[in-house]
Amino acid sequence: MEKIVLDNGVRLLYEYRSADITSFCIGFEAGANMEQGFNLGTAHALEHMLFKGTSELTEDEINLRSDRLFGFNNAMTNFPYCIYYGTTANEDFVEAFSLYSDIIINPALSEVGFKEEMDVILQECKEWKEDFEQYCEDEILFNSYGRKRVKEIIIGTEESIRNITLAELKRFYNKYYVPKNCVISVVSNIPLKEIIDVVEARFKEFKGTYTEVIFDNEDIKEGTYYKEIDGFEGAKLQYIFDISMLNHKEVEALRVFNTWFGEGVSSRLFDEVRTKNGLAYEVSSLIKNEKGIKLFSINCSTSKVNVEKTINIIDDLINTAAKNFEKLSEKDMAFLIKRLKLKRSLELERSIVLANRLTIYEIMYGDGDLVNAELKFKYKLEVKDIIEVITKVLAKGSKQVLW
Repeated sequence: MEKIVLDNGVRLLYEYRSADITSFCIGFEAGANMEQGFNLGTAHALEHMLFKGTSELTEDEINLRSDRLFGFNNAMTNFPYCIYYGTTANEDFVEAFSLYSDIIINPALSEVGFKEEMDVILQECKEWKEDFEQYCEDEILFNSYGRKRVKEIIIGTEESIRNITLAELKRFYNKYYVPKNCVISVVSNIPLKEIIDVVEARFKEFKGTYTEVIFDNEDIKEGTYYKEIDGFEGAKLQYIFDISMLNHKEVEALRVFNTWFGEGVSSRLFDEVRTKNGLAYEVSSLIKNEKGIKLFSINCSTSKVNVEKTINIIDDLINTAAKNFEKLSEKDMAFLIKRLKLKRSLELERSIVLANRLTIYEIMYGDGDLVNAELKFKYKLEVKDIIEVITKVLAKGSKQVLW
C-alpha cells in the first residue's frame, strides 16, 4: 500500500490490483460519534442530503450519471465514520471519481428536497425496529450505557430527526468535512501517478479547519434486560462485553478465540446451542472494534419457551470458556489462525471491500496498512495469551432478551 498526503492534509491510500475495474472510497470521521452539540441523526441526514444536488448538478443528474458510471456505488454512516464508495470500469474512473468529488466538495444543501428527504429518514426510523435482531442490539446498547452515543441508534429518534435543520447540516458539514479529516482509498491497476493527478485536481482546493473530538469512555451497566414485543412470535438474545481496554494484539487474540467460540457450524456456541440441544436456528458471536463501539457480542435467535434454557447454556459456555480453551494444542491454535487469515483474504478479494477497509482503518486507527498487516497475522500467540484476554473481557457484560 502507498500513502500520500496532499498539501492540504487529505490522505490518499493506493493499493495496486490487476483488474479492469477500479474501486474507491472517500471517507470522513464524521459519523454519529461526532454529534456532540448536534441533534441525533445529523451525520446520517447529511449523508442523504449530499446526493440531493451540487452547485452544478441536480439530484436527477447525479442519479443518471451514477447508474451510467458505476457497477456498484453507495454511502454509509456508522458511529465513527461516513464513507462514500463505488466500483467503476478503469476507463470511467476519472469521471466517476469527479462525480463523487463534486457531491462531497460542492453540495447544494438547499431547501430543494430537504423536507422530502427528512420524511424518508423518518420512515426509515419507523421501520428500523421491524428488524428484530437490530432492535435487540438497540435495546441492549440503550440499557447498558448512560451517556455514550451508541446508546441511541445511528439515524436518531423521531423527535431528533424532526428537529434537524438545514442550517445544522451545514454546520456539521463545515466542521467535519474538511481536508485533514478526509481519507481517500483507491484500489486499481491505474498507475499511482495518474491516481494522484486525478485526486489532486479535485481536492487541492478543498479547505477547512479540523476540530478534534475527545471521547470519554463509559463502563457497561451490568444486568439482564427483558422487553416484550407485541406480535413477535420468537425471541432474540444478545450479550455484550466491553473490549475498549484491549490493545491491537489483544483484539487479535480475541478474534482467534472467537473463531473457535462463535464462528461457523463447528463453533462451541453452534455445537451446544443448536446441534446438541436444538434451541436456536441462529447463534454466533462477533467483535466490533470501532471508535465508540468496542464490544464482544453474542447473538441468538430462539423461541420464547426456550429462552431460559438457552441462557443457561450460553452462560455456562462463557463461564467455562477459559478452561475449555486451555485444552487446545499448538496445532489447534495454528488451525484457528489459518482459518482467520483465510476468511480475511476471502473478504478482501472484492476490491470495494478492500477500498472501504483501507479508508475505515486509516480513519479509526491512523493506519490503513493495518489491513494488510492483519492478513499476515504477525503476532505470535500462545493459548495462555488467549486465556488472559478472554478472562479480562468476559468478566463484565450485560444481556438483553427481546420476546
